[in-house]
Amino acid sequence: MNPVSSVFVLLGALVALLASIGLLRLRTSYGRFHAAGKASPVAFLLVAIGTAIEVGPFGAAELGIVSVALLLTLPASTHLLFRATHRTSSSEHLHIDELAAAEAEVAGRDGASGAVSAEGEERS
Repeated sequence: MNPVSSVFVLLGALVALLASIGLLRLRTSYGRFHAAGKASPVAFLLVAIGTAIEVGPFGAAELGIVSVALLLTLPASTHLLFRATHRTSSSEHLHIDELAAAEAEVAGRDGASGAVSAEGEERS
């Protein structure tokens, strides 16, 4: 294996290890999502660069396509996980909830129109 590609792969593995330590050490789900959401694409990109050096141009092109897909979809999926966690749990670390007013306003509009929730129950 090329020494340059080995360095990239080892750096990616180190970043992934640090992210996993963050997942274990951080106490809130928000902190855990942050550790995983920020470090995992960096780790993947470092490993992909190291692998692309080894596999040649066609393999590198495939890794490039996968990298672009990851970079386009990961922020949206992490945001959706944050929103789902925010809606379904409470946190003593969240002192100012700027989303609560907007959610209450939307809930008020849905209740006035007789909207039906995802579970099939009418919201009031």
